[in-house]
Amino acid sequence: MNLAILKQLFASFVHTRGFGRHFRRLALLDSLSGTTVSREVPPSLAQTLVAAARSDAAALLERLESHPDGISAVQAERIRERVGLNQVEQEKPLPWWLHLWHCYRTPFDLLLTLLAVISYVTEDMKATIVIGTMVVLSVAIRFWQERKSNIAADQLKAMVRNTATVIRRDPAGNAAPAGSRNFDIQSQPKPAHREELPITQLVPGDVVLLSAGDMIPGDCRILMAKDLFVGQAAMTGESLPVEKFAFQRHAAATNPLELDNIVFMGTNVVSGSASAVVVHTGGRTYFGALAQRVTTTDRAPTQFQAGVNKVAWLLIRFMFVMSPLVLFINGFTKGDWTEAFLFAMSIAVGLTPEMLPMIVTSTLAKGAVILSRQKVIVKRLDAIQNFGAMDVLCTDKTGTLTQDKIFLARHTDVWGEDSDDVLEAAYLNSYYQTGLKNLLDVAVLEHTEVHRELNPATNFRKVDEIPFDFQRRRMSVVVAEHEEHHILICKGAVEEILAVCERVRHGEIDEPLTPELLARVRAVTADLNEDGLRVVAVASRELPPLQETYGVADEAGLTLVGYVAFLDPPKESTEPALQALAAHGVKVKVLTGDNELVTAKICREVGLAAESVLLGADVERMGDAELARAVETHDVFARLTPAHKDRIVHLLKGNGHVVGFMGDGINDAPALRTADIGISVDTAVDIAKEAADIILLEKSLMVLEEGVIQGRKTFANMLKYIKMTASSNFGNVFSVLVASAFIPFLPMLPMHLLVQNLLYDFSQVAIPFDNVDAELVEDPQRWNPADIGRFMLFFGPVSSVFDITTYLVMWFVFGANTPEHQTLFQSGWFVEGLMTQTLVVHMIRTRKVPFIQSRPGTPLLIATGLIMAIGIFIPMGPVAHYFKLQALPWQYFPILAVILTGYMILTQRMKSFYTRRFGWQ
Repeated sequence: MNLAILKQLFASFVHTRGFGRHFRRLALLDSLSGTTVSREVPPSLAQTLVAAARSDAAALLERLESHPDGISAVQAERIRERVGLNQVEQEKPLPWWLHLWHCYRTPFDLLLTLLAVISYVTEDMKATIVIGTMVVLSVAIRFWQERKSNIAADQLKAMVRNTATVIRRDPAGNAAPAGSRNFDIQSQPKPAHREELPITQLVPGDVVLLSAGDMIPGDCRILMAKDLFVGQAAMTGESLPVEKFAFQRHAAATNPLELDNIVFMGTNVVSGSASAVVVHTGGRTYFGALAQRVTTTDRAPTQFQAGVNKVAWLLIRFMFVMSPLVLFINGFTKGDWTEAFLFAMSIAVGLTPEMLPMIVTSTLAKGAVILSRQKVIVKRLDAIQNFGAMDVLCTDKTGTLTQDKIFLARHTDVWGEDSDDVLEAAYLNSYYQTGLKNLLDVAVLEHTEVHRELNPATNFRKVDEIPFDFQRRRMSVVVAEHEEHHILICKGAVEEILAVCERVRHGEIDEPLTPELLARVRAVTADLNEDGLRVVAVASRELPPLQETYGVADEAGLTLVGYVAFLDPPKESTEPALQALAAHGVKVKVLTGDNELVTAKICREVGLAAESVLLGADVERMGDAELARAVETHDVFARLTPAHKDRIVHLLKGNGHVVGFMGDGINDAPALRTADIGISVDTAVDIAKEAADIILLEKSLMVLEEGVIQGRKTFANMLKYIKMTASSNFGNVFSVLVASAFIPFLPMLPMHLLVQNLLYDFSQVAIPFDNVDAELVEDPQRWNPADIGRFMLFFGPVSSVFDITTYLVMWFVFGANTPEHQTLFQSGWFVEGLMTQTLVVHMIRTRKVPFIQSRPGTPLLIATGLIMAIGIFIPMGPVAHYFKLQALPWQYFPILAVILTGYMILTQRMKSFYTRRFGWQ
């Protein structure tokens, strides 16, 4: 069964309910209190697993109050009451009301709510309705989009009922206790029976039977094993299955993942069979401990969240400075403090970019919709902008860069030259072996062209088979070719094959295996290993057709034919995707738990430099300062634990990078959560998908480039709004201050400011649909509050120049210089102010010449044109008296055209100067 499918099946038993903390500790721990163990999990858990691996099977069963025949249902129920169900704590989805609160609690939304309340108290219902509408729309769009994405992500985790084969002892049976003198693990079982039970029902002490395709239901100690290979890619990143035994070969091993007779929850049986006793279940498993690191750690603010907050507080501080100034100047010069207060409140509303939450949310939502067409689920909208800001992408290897499937990469003779004879011999060996075929055999048998050429059904007959065992580490088949002679074909580990070889094949000639040839053989296999390939040797021997039964003794005097070498190859989309990311300024770093040789090979194949690989042992040894420097100079990291990956991502963020992480295994979950943007795939384990912000529904990595581009377009459009609003508002306030100081009446009524601000805001509703210049998506982009403040100071006064020009025209040309004529003055500035504010949308959306070198999106063009028309209609139409405005003389409009033309020219000149001096983001 495909490993990706097996991983998805495992997701079926991961639930959201927490796991109890009341576990009985094994007495075996006391003897290992001084042991150095893995840092990945609590020391007590690692020590328990090491103790279980080193312990005699009978002693372990006795401590678990179990038996080779398992435990009874009554015992299981008692234990389950104490330890709980066998399920792992998972990050719980937020209830809808808490999710709604998280969508609302932004600085701008809270400030706007405060302004709405003040407007309501002062009986300014128009302002209350306008501000309240902005808040409701902003929060509703974000809540709806994120809710929809989370529901889609939850549908990926649809439960598939998963069971385990458990041996349950009859309570009436009189089986000898595990600790008695007559105990023998190989003895005949006492009254017992097999049951298929849901994995959630298993408890420590249960004895389970494992076979190919089974998920490991808990952390288990192997009691008996036959040809057992376990896939641990999701846990460790190793692309090839790992052999497991009923004994521990290396007594000094202290890392749980290096134990030969321990299998872990979340892994799967690839081939072979075994019986095992469950040592830990649920949250106390190795998998459970890693899951708790993800679910109990609060997410740090991402780069997007931190940037938005900084910009928000910059504008809020500006508002808190300017509004009191307007209040006191108008209060002292006009003497009407009530009117001055209402005017200052209008200024506060005008200065607050109340559309920012809505613009940000709708822009992000538009990006999510576009990515959904690429079969990408966006769980958190903020992740889209982080996509655009990302300048470092850390990625796991197995299952993300590679296909998570073993392929036959090379078939060579003894000298390292490609040889079809070697492939044919390996094919016959794999074809005729009985029982379950491992992944290496499957990879060989996929060469169907060899089957057609050999036609084994016609040309060969199987005579006998010498099965594989872990002492010999090889297996043989004997075939008869046209009944003329027998051929013994043996394949296995290189050293074990060499031990039974006397000759090597050189072309058509067999030569004696001299020490010189042996050295050359080892050099060739070492070169293959350095290429990251798993090498299997193939040898043969011709025998007379005198016998039909063969044994291990016949594996002697063989001739070494050559080697077959295997690899988990990269996906076809990996190299072009990585090239596209590099072209957009995204540095890719590989973080994997696999060995350095395999990792370097894959990196070379996809075009990543792998001259220097930093190993997990080096990471463990380095302090934070040293490692922070090392992560900048290395692009490939191997033999990493989950904690190592998490630490590397954390330090890259500390170095000022916006970091993405892509992974699909249990061992990737902590780093996925720490990164600014976590990316996973739909075949990932459940914990990885929970920690991710983005889930890819297709295996093609080319969607990453699309995500980066959409993220940068999203950021560019958000930044347009902030720049337009900040500079325009600053110019308006500056103009108000000048007018308030020298004009004996209010330059504009509070109602005028609110209507003008509302119309201006609606002209920018189409910004999410605006075109973005190509150069703005070439490089990573991020929030820079200092640049926004500087931009505001440079471009704000430009509009003030023409506002003051309008004051002078209305004062001297049209005689609007007394309180009796203030309506005419206010009408003139209302129209000019709205025109310049709307034009600034087009002037600042690009550093190029607007309409000529850079065309706006059609929705934006329509929206701004419509608002400009409405702005002229209000004072000139029948509703003018309602807004306390009046019709303007026709002579005003030619002068207005000149003022607007001058504004556009001066703004374009300022853009050129600003771009040369500071650049354009």
